[in-house]
Amino acid sequence: MFSRVYNTGLSAYKTLLRLVAPFNPKARQWLTGQQDLLSHIARSLASESAAGPVKPLAWFHAASLGEFEQGRPVIEAFRQAYPDYRILLTFFSPSGYEVRKNYDGADYVFYLPLDTGRQARAFVALTQPRIAFFIKYEFWANYLQTLKAAGVPTVLFSAIFRPDQLFFKPYGGFYRNLLTCFDHILVQNQESVELLQGIGVQYVSRAGDTRFDRVAQVAAGKKAIPVAQAFRQEQPVLVVGSAWQADMDVLIPFLNQFDKPLKVIIAPHEINAEAIEQWRGQIRKRSVRFSQTNETDVVTADVLFIDNIGMLTSLYQYGEFAFIGGAFRQGLHNILEAATFGMPIFFGPVYGKFQEAVDLVEAGGAFPVTNVAELTAAFDRQYADPTAAAAISRAYVQRNVGATRQVMQVVHTLLPH
Repeated sequence: MFSRVYNTGLSAYKTLLRLVAPFNPKARQWLTGQQDLLSHIARSLASESAAGPVKPLAWFHAASLGEFEQGRPVIEAFRQAYPDYRILLTFFSPSGYEVRKNYDGADYVFYLPLDTGRQARAFVALTQPRIAFFIKYEFWANYLQTLKAAGVPTVLFSAIFRPDQLFFKPYGGFYRNLLTCFDHILVQNQESVELLQGIGVQYVSRAGDTRFDRVAQVAAGKKAIPVAQAFRQEQPVLVVGSAWQADMDVLIPFLNQFDKPLKVIIAPHEINAEAIEQWRGQIRKRSVRFSQTNETDVVTADVLFIDNIGMLTSLYQYGEFAFIGGAFRQGLHNILEAATFGMPIFFGPVYGKFQEAVDLVEAGGAFPVTNVAELTAAFDRQYADPTAAAAISRAYVQRNVGATRQVMQVVHTLLPH
């Protein structure tokens, strides 16, 4: 019964995307990406098989861009440990595929064909993976069941489970059974271990979150951004990462009344020139857009708007404070990218599903706020002396690196090395 409901839901989801596609660019991108997708995959794989002996293949699946960045250390560690393997990377979301479709750490990058029984069987038959990895979540029933039937070792890593999920409900048997398709599940925290063991899942271990490894890599390989360096002018800098309108509704009044020396770098979650110009008009400080300034002119600005993508992770190196967007409505974005550089971190009130946010709030390195007054009070306290919170954030990241190594230890038990 639940299998029929699941497959009917997938069909309804595709129909809904067709209806909204004329008004939603991401829906259009996804539908375009799904067209003739299995044939495209077959042609791509056939071009290599015609060139000589075919190497074994490892399949990594990421829901979107955030999960890819989370899994990237494992992809790269796998490449180093198993150089004779081809790596196939799939995305469900256009926001992942469109940004990383040219990622040179994989031999193939595709959209994931929609999880119908026919397409799952065809995909696995075409790609013939020797091992499959799912990053954090996305429990695609037909793919998991097909992989299990084919005897393909399947690993879930950087996963996190909560009591309110379907796996742990009396009526969640269909989803509990999907967990038996994994050969090993590596989770972020002890609560997840205990939840899974409570429903009889024994092939589980606590490894932590591979995002810590990724942000440590990014910090070590940070890129210099001369315009940002010139902008800061030896003043304290607040870096706002992945801001939505709900975040700006709090930040703009705060910035307009803050009267101490402060430079502000704002990176919106989505680059929308109209929204950026609207925000610039509301901020009573001189602002510039990154694409419209240079190292000479930027020094006179108080606010620098980033109107491109791919720069945020390196921008945090210029900050003393960070505000991370999404926690008023959409979902908190990555706070570890800021934490690895050591700084007090601020965000909205909806953060309970993010283990790193909970940990840093409890430790005193991060500060949730619900309105302008709370942000002003919290920021004033940290502005006076940010050193303690900065040290807590930096140490938290350093203490939690190492999940990739544990994932690879499991891989070595499943594959000859």
